[in-house]
Amino acid sequence: MIAAGGSGEGTKGETDPMHDFFWPTVAMAQAGAPGGGGMNPGAARSSMLPSFVLMLVLILIMYFMIMRPQMKKQKQVQEMLKALKVGDRVVTSGGIYGNVVGLKDDTVVLKIDDNVKVELARHAVAGVVTK
Repeated sequence: MIAAGGSGEGTKGETDPMHDFFWPTVAMAQAGAPGGGGMNPGAARSSMLPSFVLMLVLILIMYFMIMRPQMKKQKQVQEMLKALKVGDRVVTSGGIYGNVVGLKDDTVVLKIDDNVKVELARHAVAGVVTK
């Protein structure tokens, strides 16, 4: 407990940790305003504005540098998978090259070698190989 004199010492002479934290904070708040009457609310709002603007700029940078290119690439992959046709030479995500010999809704049949055909999920096709 803080003594009536405000010295920060308790009844047994030990220092109160809350006093050590609280009173410097109050002194800084009073010193910041003209006349020592506490913080100016307008000053608090104006000091928050640059922080808010910086946060908004960082979010926009993250969107344009990371998220937007990823969405663009994903759209290109979807278009490539929709445009697959029989006879295309493709490579799978596992590195297997083959020719498309059959297409279904969600699968692709690849001819890898003579008498070797593999049925794969469409999303396993990594790209079309140019001839």
